[in-house]
Amino acid sequence: MKIPKALQQKILFRKDSNALRNLPLPTSGIDFSSNDYLGFAKNEEIFDTTHQYLVENNIKINGATGSRLLSGNHNLYETTEKYIAAFHQTEAALIFNSGYDANVGFFSAVPQRNDVILYDELCHASIRDGIQMSHAKSYKFQHNDYEDLEMKIAKLQTPNSELHTIYIVTESVFSMDGDTPNMETLVQLSEKFKALLVVDEAHALGVFGEKGEGVIQSQQLQDKVFARIMTFGKGLGCHGAAILGNTDLIEYLVNFARSFIYTTGLSPHSVATILVAYQNLNQSVALHKLKENITFFNQQKQLLGIKPLFVYSKSAIHSAILPGNDKVKKIASQLQEKGFEVKAILSPTVPEGQERLRFCLHSYTTESEMKNVLDELSTLIL
Repeated sequence: MKIPKALQQKILFRKDSNALRNLPLPTSGIDFSSNDYLGFAKNEEIFDTTHQYLVENNIKINGATGSRLLSGNHNLYETTEKYIAAFHQTEAALIFNSGYDANVGFFSAVPQRNDVILYDELCHASIRDGIQMSHAKSYKFQHNDYEDLEMKIAKLQTPNSELHTIYIVTESVFSMDGDTPNMETLVQLSEKFKALLVVDEAHALGVFGEKGEGVIQSQQLQDKVFARIMTFGKGLGCHGAAILGNTDLIEYLVNFARSFIYTTGLSPHSVATILVAYQNLNQSVALHKLKENITFFNQQKQLLGIKPLFVYSKSAIHSAILPGNDKVKKIASQLQEKGFEVKAILSPTVPEGQERLRFCLHSYTTESEMKNVLDELSTLIL
């Protein structure tokens, strides 16, 4: 049975604009594309420790058996959520099945009909999708533009402003740019206008802070942020996410976040992997190595004279802007032929004219690999 004509036309449009997405097969190239910043996804010690933990605690089931509100709330959830809350210096944590589920659950449930959401224009699709499901009004502000944000908040101030809540939404590391907003300025604005600050820390966990706690804790701002979303599929190398906040917020989410209520829970093995990965953050030498690699990569960009191509970043994500789907796909293919697994990010994933090569750095990346890939890039573009 054929798909409807309207769907066929949309696929044809993607093909004509050289923007059609395809599922890639695994490759053996040097990894500059995965989000496994600390190498935890391939860490055999974490794998073995997780298995040992389950056996020692006589947890020998493969699935959660149901939603957490029915039969799926196994004891390991409580243990892990308490550990996460203590690690992140917050009152409570609630685990979701993915970062997407966490953002959709939060933004569709927490902001109310008379509330207002102001979100950075480059916020992740999961945040945007959750906001679309909300009954609150929403407006985007220009990327990391605090004057634009303040101007928009000021316009919302009315004699009845106290009747609604303003939510300021951003990411601590933006997934396509790798840059970080000025969190202190955002905190000051949220306090000035009595707004609630919500921060997605998906790409900061395992990268920033003495133990990989994220940007917010590294700046000692955890008590000034209403909610943080921590995603485990990046720096922790596993799966799932958690929303951090006070106990009242967590209780509310358990009762009203539909992506939490109406889904089967994570398996005990998945939750145990999260717990063991967090425990490894406390003793990880990989974090220190990753930070060294980020510094080295930035230095090499400067030495080769290609720094202006890149969005400023001190994270594990470094994006070289090369406008045009055809151009960036061609250069990515040439790098891949040389053995470097570098991905092209195309429009409409990023705005037209902002197409890019996205380099992800890891604790296991060698200096020679970083130098060689940048040497090759400079040859291809000059």
